[in-house]
Amino acid sequence: MTREQYILATQQNNLPRAENAQLYPVGIYGWRKRCLYFFVLLLLVTMIVNLAMTIWILKVMNFTVDGMGNLRVTKKGIRLEGISEFLLPLYVKEIHSRKDSPLVLQSDRNVTVNARNHMGQLTGQLTVGADAVEAQCKRFEVRASEDGRVLFSADEDEITIGAEKLKVTGTEGAVFGHSVETPHIRAEPSQDLRLESPTRSLIMEAPRGVQVSAAAGDFKATCRKELHLQSTEGEIFLNADKIRLGNLPTGSFSSSSPSSSSSRQTVYELCVCPNGKLYLSPAGVGSTCQSSSNICLWS
Repeated sequence: MTREQYILATQQNNLPRAENAQLYPVGIYGWRKRCLYFFVLLLLVTMIVNLAMTIWILKVMNFTVDGMGNLRVTKKGIRLEGISEFLLPLYVKEIHSRKDSPLVLQSDRNVTVNARNHMGQLTGQLTVGADAVEAQCKRFEVRASEDGRVLFSADEDEITIGAEKLKVTGTEGAVFGHSVETPHIRAEPSQDLRLESPTRSLIMEAPRGVQVSAAAGDFKATCRKELHLQSTEGEIFLNADKIRLGNLPTGSFSSSSPSSSSSRQTVYELCVCPNGKLYLSPAGVGSTCQSSSNICLWS
């Protein structure tokens, strides 16, 4: 085949055939194209609105690298600045305030602090309410801030006060429903000490003795009916410069001497009845208790 024949053959094959040609359009046209542009525009608007809302929330909530608003996340834990409100229970290991600042826990109703064991059982509870402060635990203690000694402790069996001085400022004093056991009772300087039982008896007992001392004043024991001083094994010793027994009955004694009967009697003899009652009898040369023994019959 010559060159001219090859060229003619190839040109005839490349010529388009109008009768067999078919057109196939490429792309999206019509209403599909308009819907696609609409959805793309809607997606763009939504992204812009979300970005604006995110920036606004970050600005309002004060989000930073360290935390959010008054909340700061540090190496030691979480730090809150200012007033914070908790709508649900808060579980923490330790709560403390900043230096030189108080820690305030405030609630519209009450503040309750609970302690539980590893099984979730309630072991201690402290409730601060509008009417009272209640503590439910096995043992309640108040310790000194300096040396940590127990100032006050209470449990089911006893209440212990470890302070050096117990001061009751009420006008009615201290009221005890049962016995009181103490090694020493004293009043403040320049103040009187008064032990009183208005409607019942007042009993002071000790296995080795009871000592009552008034170094700079008087000691006075007053009762309505009877005053008993009893020593089971020892003796009752009254040591004073003057011992006076007032309001003792006085017996009568008639003397044969007219001069002695007219003179004023200034010396008396102390007599004792078999039942222990004391009375006075005018003193004479000998004992005159037998002459005035009729007083013992009246007792």
